[in-house]
Formats: sequence, C-alpha cells, structure tokens
Amino acid sequence: MGIYDPVTLDQVPAVNELLSRLGLGKLADGDVTAHVGRNDSWAGRTSSGADVFVKLIGDTDGGATARLRRVRDFDAAARRAGVPSPPLLGFDEAAGLVVHALLPDSRTGAELAKDDEFTDEHAAEVGRMIARLHALPAEAAPDLSPPDHPMMSLLDALPLPLFLSLNAAELRFWGILQADGELAAALRRLRDLERAAPARPAHCDLRLDQLLWWDGGLYLTDGEEFRLADPARDIGGFAGEWLHRAVMGMAGVGEDDGPRYEPSHEEIVARGAAGVERLRPRVEAFWAAYRSASGPVEPDLAVRATAFAGWHLIERAGAVASRSTRLSALARAAMGIGRTALLAPERFVTTVGLGGGR
Repeated sequence: MGIYDPVTLDQVPAVNELLSRLGLGKLADGDVTAHVGRNDSWAGRTSSGADVFVKLIGDTDGGATARLRRVRDFDAAARRAGVPSPPLLGFDEAAGLVVHALLPDSRTGAELAKDDEFTDEHAAEVGRMIARLHALPAEAAPDLSPPDHPMMSLLDALPLPLFLSLNAAELRFWGILQADGELAAALRRLRDLERAAPARPAHCDLRLDQLLWWDGGLYLTDGEEFRLADPARDIGGFAGEWLHRAVMGMAGVGEDDGPRYEPSHEEIVARGAAGVERLRPRVEAFWAAYRSASGPVEPDLAVRATAFAGWHLIERAGAVASRSTRLSALARAAMGIGRTALLAPERFVTTVGLGGGR
C-alpha cells in the first residue's frame, strides 16, 4: 500500500480513544506510518510501548460492519486452525476501527516475490496454512453471504456514481468486459459451480500482500472477506497471483505503475510463456502441500480454482488500470489470459500449476 495524502490521527480521534480503552496507550502523528488504500491505516508504537496496526474500515458500500465481524471471525478461526496471524487486539464497530498487533519490519509476500525471495518452501507453507483453514468446521465461519465478486450486474451496466469515478483506463477495461458475451457466460457458469460446491471456511482475498514474513515465519492477514465459501477461491487466488506476476512482471511492470515501454505482441507471448514456466513451481509447491495437508480433494476443485485464477488475473488487471492513464498492452494481455482460463479451465489446470489430485 502506498503512502499518499494519508488521514492524520487528529482527523480520527476515535483511534486513540479506542487504544486508550484497550489499555494500549496512544499514538502520536509524528510516530506513526499512515497509509491509504481501500482503508486508511496507521502503524506505530504507542505511548505504552505497544506496537499496533490500526485500520479504519470505511462504509462506502454499507458493508463495514460485516467486514469488521469477519475480521473477528477470522482471528478466532486462525487461532483455532493454528494459522499464524497478527493477533486481534480489539475493535470498535461503531467507529469502524480494528486494532491488530504490529509485526515490526515485516515484509509482505509481494515484496519477497518482487525481490525473487519467495521460495517453493514459502509457497508450501501457505498451502498448509490454507488447508488447515479449510479443514475447520463450518461454524468457524458464521458469515454465509456469498462473495461479492465477480459482480455479474457490472457486466451489464455500471452504476452512474461508479462510472463517473473511473479513469480512462478503467472505462476501457469495463468496456472490454461488457462487450464479451462468452466471458459473461463463463463467469455465470463459475458462480453456479461455486454455489453448488461444498463450502469451507475460506479467506476469500488471498493475495501475496496479505502474507507477512516476520521473525522467520509467514503470517496470514486481513480477514475482511473471511466466510463460508468455495475453497477454490483461495487456491485460485494464490495461483492467480503468480499468473499476474508472470504477465505484468514483464518489461519492468510493477504493482503500482505501467510498463516502462510497450512490448510487442510477440514479446508479450514469448515472455508471458517464459514467466509462467519460471513461476509455476510456486503454485505446484503450494498445491502439493495443500493436498498433503488436506488429504484427497474433491473432483473438479482444481478446475474451479483454475477458473478463479483466470478471474483473479482479470481483476488484478483492473486494479492496474485504476492506477494508470491508459490500458496497456500488458494489461490487455493479462485479461486475455484470464479469459482463456475462464472459458476452458479444464485445459489449463496443469499450465497454472494445479495438476494432480483432481
């Protein structure tokens, strides 16, 4: 998450009010790192010496209360499953605030991957963590509401407030999706399969930046989307992250910027294939560890996960578009690869690293 015009603590007095009620002391603006993203957050050491991470979960879509409750549910589920996660220290539902223990000087999984330091063993550990989470009984995830995305209504029309908020790259992104009837049909099939699949407690937002490397181990964070859902979402999310890196990692593309030059179609095809080949072992290690920890997996889990990996790639291309002035050739290539995985996932299970145990 980048630092850009963050909200200061004096603008949200409820932060220190909550920290004081929890007996953790107070934060001072000069002693914290403030971030903005979907949610404003503050990280630092309080006056009592506690290292804390405070997040303000906004209510722009009316779902803040539900997300806060899912954070609470995820904290309990992670402890029950033995999944390392920064401890939840408290929250204020009325103010939309949640406080976790801060892991000082931790690095995200995305940072490790960017520095080529995310190993097969790291991937295997994530596979074991997710398998333990999925193995919990259904009551560990009280939220039974289906995940919001992909939101099929947006393929028909964008609400006016959303339309007016989009930049040119995002408008082009949605224009491509809305003109693609085959993709819409594939997404509807996936959502139908998801509803019919055995549901498990699932993170539902598994990305590399939701993983923290700290003190020699990996920690899983951010349970805002945790609920009872198709486990293929988590598996596909992890696989989709590496597909995203394979495509958008070409030609000097980062998470927060566009390409330093516009590659040709031939370069995209060649480098994309090489990137998938190089990074596929991360997914294979994750999947082998997941199967080993969970035992036999249900038929078609890997196929649904491959389709979700395709959607993940499209969704991440949309996120890149939100930070760009134009929809680059690489972003369009990512969308095309995601589309291919969605239209015929059974053909690409092995390609994305989810072969075996189908």
